[in-house]
Amino acid sequence: MRIGLLGGSFDPPHAGHRAASLVALDALDLDQVWWLVSPHNPLKSQAPSEDLARRVAAARALAAHPRIKVTGVEAALGTTYTAETLRRLLPLLPGLRVVWLMGADNLAQFSKWRDWQRIAAMVPFAVLNRPGEALRALSSPAAVALARFRIPLEAARGLASRRPPAWVFLPAPHVPLSSTQIRAARGKLGPAAKPAS
Repeated sequence: MRIGLLGGSFDPPHAGHRAASLVALDALDLDQVWWLVSPHNPLKSQAPSEDLARRVAAARALAAHPRIKVTGVEAALGTTYTAETLRRLLPLLPGLRVVWLMGADNLAQFSKWRDWQRIAAMVPFAVLNRPGEALRALSSPAAVALARFRIPLEAARGLASRRPPAWVFLPAPHVPLSSTQIRAARGKLGPAAKPAS
């Protein structure tokens, strides 16, 4: 089985997460995509606006696809950082081929992640484009450092079978949504106009 792991706070989950997952399922020939809803993103100073259980429930409602699975496994593992999550999760998935999925905005700051080089050495990864992020992502320190391990788009369907480090840049999707923008827009609404939760 070939599994794509998409980590994040999903605060809130949105159509871009689902679109990215559907692109990854097809472009990478994956059997499933698992959303790893994290208790807290260590690169964000602000705590999530909703608790983990509510974010997991919202993500499940949004995913609504038999090949997209939503989990709060980081809370169960007691991990916060991706490298530690992978170190503890991968031994629990014997026989599965795992690919890490990230948006282009994450590749742009990947070199700031704890043990990012270890992550690249543990699993192949796919970078999904986001509007206005491709140039910044592909010229980032991590992309430059890992340039020789980038595979062409035509080879993307075999990424899960490649030995890491290996990565591919997927030019889609182009969904102009982000959880940060959604939270900011909600914050600008008056109390009476805020959507009921």
